[in-house]
Amino acid sequence: MTDRRAFGGERGHGGEIGPAERLAMNRTGSFDWDLGSGTIDVDVAGLLVFGQDPDAFDARPETLVGRLDRVERERLDGVVKEALTSGRSSYAAHFRLVRDDGSGQWTHVQARILRDRDGRAHRIVGIVRDATAEVTHSEFVTELERRRRRQTDMVERSTRALARAVTVDDVTAALTGPGGLARLGADGLALGLVENGSLNLIALSGESLEALEGLGARRLESGLPLHETVLSGRPLFTGSFQELIGEYPLLAPLAGRLPFRAAAYLPLVAQARTLGGMVLFYRRRTAFSADERNLALGLAAIVAQSLQRAILFDEERELATGLQATMLPRRIPRIDGGEIAVRYHSAWSGRQVGGDWYDVIPLPRGRVGIVVGDVQGHDTHAAAIMGQLRIALRAYAGEGHAPSTVLARASRFLAELDTERFATCTYAQVDLDTGTARAVRAGHLGPLIRHTDGRVGMPKLQGGLPLGIASVFGDEEYPETRLDLVPGETLVMCTDGLVEEPGADIGRGVDALAEAVAAGPPDAEALADHLSRRLWQRWGAGDDVALLVLRRSPDPGTARAPRVHQYVHQADPEGLSEARAVVRRALRDWGMRGYADDAELLTGELLGNVLLHTEGGAVLTLEVLPEPVRRVRLTVRDRSSAWPRRRTPGEAATSGRGLLLLEALSARWGVEPRGEGKAVWCEIGPAGA
Repeated sequence: MTDRRAFGGERGHGGEIGPAERLAMNRTGSFDWDLGSGTIDVDVAGLLVFGQDPDAFDARPETLVGRLDRVERERLDGVVKEALTSGRSSYAAHFRLVRDDGSGQWTHVQARILRDRDGRAHRIVGIVRDATAEVTHSEFVTELERRRRRQTDMVERSTRALARAVTVDDVTAALTGPGGLARLGADGLALGLVENGSLNLIALSGESLEALEGLGARRLESGLPLHETVLSGRPLFTGSFQELIGEYPLLAPLAGRLPFRAAAYLPLVAQARTLGGMVLFYRRRTAFSADERNLALGLAAIVAQSLQRAILFDEERELATGLQATMLPRRIPRIDGGEIAVRYHSAWSGRQVGGDWYDVIPLPRGRVGIVVGDVQGHDTHAAAIMGQLRIALRAYAGEGHAPSTVLARASRFLAELDTERFATCTYAQVDLDTGTARAVRAGHLGPLIRHTDGRVGMPKLQGGLPLGIASVFGDEEYPETRLDLVPGETLVMCTDGLVEEPGADIGRGVDALAEAVAAGPPDAEALADHLSRRLWQRWGAGDDVALLVLRRSPDPGTARAPRVHQYVHQADPEGLSEARAVVRRALRDWGMRGYADDAELLTGELLGNVLLHTEGGAVLTLEVLPEPVRRVRLTVRDRSSAWPRRRTPGEAATSGRGLLLLEALSARWGVEPRGEGKAVWCEIGPAGA
């Protein structure tokens, strides 16, 4: 075994410091571990690093690491064993031991493993040193860096959350919603805004902070810490909330009710204007370092800037929506024979407003004009153009012009304005006595019709060019499409904001609208509310929406003489099949099941004849004649003036027997002129006068 003095030497004469003492002072030593004999030779400096007495050390490895606790010893043994078994030639490790004075010491070991030709380890040599200073410094730097990263993360997350806030409500939601307090690093928050000489608390978040609600909406004067912070513009940091209550008697009712130890009262100042104040509450903090104070002030500045933008937005939004509201009808006139409901939704994705509009126009001879439209653009100019165009279109319609003429003149009016904007719209004149609607379309969505059986149809309206563009190109043709509303049917018109989903085809939105109309309640007001809740919430608030719902009053007859109506579009096989099913269900419900087979057969014959030989749809009416007749009466009305004629089919003919069938199954039948068309009717039941 090598003498330990070979690594150091003796102290020289005359008080000189020898090499061994210098190594000990540097706290760095060396060792030589003989794996075969199981002994380890360590110089004086190395023994001092391990906390061992050089004169008492017995050269045993287990003695050398005696000051390590069990966990540290096992960890160091694991490092050595892993290096030996893996075939590596070196290892290094940090471990902690306890000094004589009870303090901890970080120790660093670096060693080289010597192996024979077969790769078997037989010796380990290395150095060991006291690394407490550098590890402590590293931990300090690491903690400092961790704290700075945390502060930077708080600022970045708060900035990112508040950057999406548009309104004051958005700002308060970002501060009090999920993750709001965590972004601020606080346990509670109170936010107040200065309004008309008062400080109004607009947001509270955190446990037990509802106790502060009694301090809301107070005159801005001294006596409360947040009020004084707002008045002076200077922050207030307190590490003892209870002492703060003692300094401000008005806070005395809160003593013992708030579970916080510290608070930061911060003024919210943006562009030299104090908007309000914010309080951050903390449960465990008792003091604020300079960095923590600067962080709190930085967060307050971010909140103040967001509030300034939001307040400006709300003011501009209120002005813009007020302008827009003045352009729309103040009230909807009551109509005989039906009900109308309108809904208007203003976009909230920006400061600008759009040019969507609706209108209901009383017309001569008991008719009513309904219109929805959209002026290009989303700004106050679009709203102003919308107001002028709405008034012009209303005037043209009120003069009694046909729908095609109304849109042609409206297009010419828009083209002559000092603007490059165009507009789309759908306009219809409705006679609720007869159910006739004459509709025109200028580059806009067509209407939807909800039938009495719940089905929703999308009639194909021929369309012209958008208003304004049509006159520029000299094409002011707006072909009319006639629609028939039977009693109980509903017409739905809207602007594209209701059906356009960002990033999706508009057809998907139209299908969703049709599904919502079919699933909604029958009344116009209830259906309008239903569509608003389902679709505005689904698509969001990126565009203005105008919605108009018109329902023709139902005509159920009486309990002793019930009645149903059904409209069947031309070339609609499903409509024909559904009409037959409606007839069978109605007669079953009315207790007249015995007439169902004949009535269903005649329904198919009468409707099929209209759909095959005319160019429009048909209105089916099924009713029970009152006593004493008590027959079932079927009426099919169409727009053709050509009356049915009797034919004499041969034995091999496949058609021409309709009137023969009608005569054979009905007690009476006939044809009557009805306005622009005719009605074929028949009665099923007992014979009589």
